[in-house]
Amino acid sequence: MHTLHSSLLETRVIYSPPPRPSPFLVFYRKPISQNFIIITLCSRGLSGTRLKSPKMGGSSGFIRGVLLDESLLFAEDNNGNTFFQSGSESLLSRLQYSNLHTGISYQASVSPQKVIFLKEMAMLYSLDCFMLDTSALDASVSEILQAWGDIGGSCLYVASSKDDDLFLKLHGHGWLTVAKRKESGDGMEDSEVMLINKLEELPLTLCRLSRKVTGNNVVRVGYVMKASREADFAKRGAFPMNPTQNGLMFIPLTFDLPLEPQVHEVDVVFHKATDEITNIELTGSSEYFNGISFSKGMQELKRYCEDHPDCCVIDPLDKIYPVVDRLMIQKLLAGLEELKTSGDCRIRAPHFLKVDSFNEPNMMERLSEAELLLPSIVKPQVACGVADAHNMAIVFRTDDFLDLAVPLPAVIQEYVDHSAVLFKFYVLGDKVFHAVKNSTPNSDVFLSSFEKDGLKPLSFNSLKSLPTAKGQIEASGLSSADSTSLDLELVTDAAHWLRKKLDLTIFGFDVVIQEGTRDHVIVDVNYLPSFKEVPTDVAIPAFWDAIKGAYESRRRHN
Repeated sequence: MHTLHSSLLETRVIYSPPPRPSPFLVFYRKPISQNFIIITLCSRGLSGTRLKSPKMGGSSGFIRGVLLDESLLFAEDNNGNTFFQSGSESLLSRLQYSNLHTGISYQASVSPQKVIFLKEMAMLYSLDCFMLDTSALDASVSEILQAWGDIGGSCLYVASSKDDDLFLKLHGHGWLTVAKRKESGDGMEDSEVMLINKLEELPLTLCRLSRKVTGNNVVRVGYVMKASREADFAKRGAFPMNPTQNGLMFIPLTFDLPLEPQVHEVDVVFHKATDEITNIELTGSSEYFNGISFSKGMQELKRYCEDHPDCCVIDPLDKIYPVVDRLMIQKLLAGLEELKTSGDCRIRAPHFLKVDSFNEPNMMERLSEAELLLPSIVKPQVACGVADAHNMAIVFRTDDFLDLAVPLPAVIQEYVDHSAVLFKFYVLGDKVFHAVKNSTPNSDVFLSSFEKDGLKPLSFNSLKSLPTAKGQIEASGLSSADSTSLDLELVTDAAHWLRKKLDLTIFGFDVVIQEGTRDHVIVDVNYLPSFKEVPTDVAIPAFWDAIKGAYESRRRHN
């Protein structure tokens, strides 16, 4: 078990991103021995892509460096203004954190003003910038290899146009050249031709080239999630395009290209499908299997997985449905009573009540039957995937439920006095981590603070900041270790119990410790959290191990 514990109420982690090649040139005296590959754009659909692997053997077959011709990335309008080509920004962002040496190349004919622009763009994306001079190709190749050092693999050159002179000289250096096939056909296709049609296909091409060398020794993970989430993971080095220490390679899947050919190239589909939810329609039984509407792309992926049951998906869509429904999670957490505890405290779910209306005449009676006291916290039953799923309220009086601005149906949940300390737990495969965070104050603090406002309901969005009791606790000189005592063994047992019940690979949950009883109460469960409080050098290897373990487990059971 790996544990992150901070004595501070508010965890602060200083993160250093994985090392990247410097945008400045550093020269090393190394022999020129690496192979280079040229890929050019064509105008056919993805189904027409043809690949032939270069002659590579051993570890040298891995693509360790990517060189992009500037004309592939940028274009100019009639006024001489330079702009990004379609797909180039996302490609550069992905390559920036791909753990591959990456550079932008330009030819000697490029204007000095544009060279300045290219170098600025290279600096912006932490890339290198080289002149690829056809009249002095030996020197250009030497400069690139010296700057990148002994990268221990092959390099990929990506161009958007055919240049007979450059190609001929590259043949002399052992480079594999590819000509751009014109729509009318130019007779240049041969057994060495590799073609891509859009920049979005380049990561998939890297995957194909790697497969030719590694066979089944590397697990190719195709991932799908919203751009902002992908960027957060990528900045921590989570999605390298060359093999990880445990044999994974990550490839972004895009709904902008035909999906089936992409999925055919990967061994695992890793997703956060909740990013692709467009609507949730509650049914009478609260079973979401027919009530969740996904984006067009995710619907296509869902159908593919249903038609290909041998496709390894982390995690199957039906496994994430419980974390979308707070009522289902509450009912599942009620099973924590199964856990046998040897200590002097227990772990449990909060008391709760589902309501379809806030205007029920017997609301007080129903609250009493559910063992709910005020204040209570009111949450939408829908936990994620829609805009108002995180709109909540803390209610101090029964009358406050009238016309409450929380979406229905809703779950009224016990508000636990917990000394303003929250424990965030992250389960990554069989590893469990936790961090300590500031939280909302005890109910008596709330009551005194909001009396002057007539104890109106406190409405908030849980994705945004909520006032905490940080100042009060720091003024009293208390630390998290003084104010609460976490039974780590108890919560770790609960984490493994939850993992078995949910059958999820990566998830998180929040724990508070009730004052007086010392009950450990799980107040929230979520799928594929960012685990940003866990240091990168610990979290990312655990992340990779979790994915590899889930893949191997599913393969054994298929």
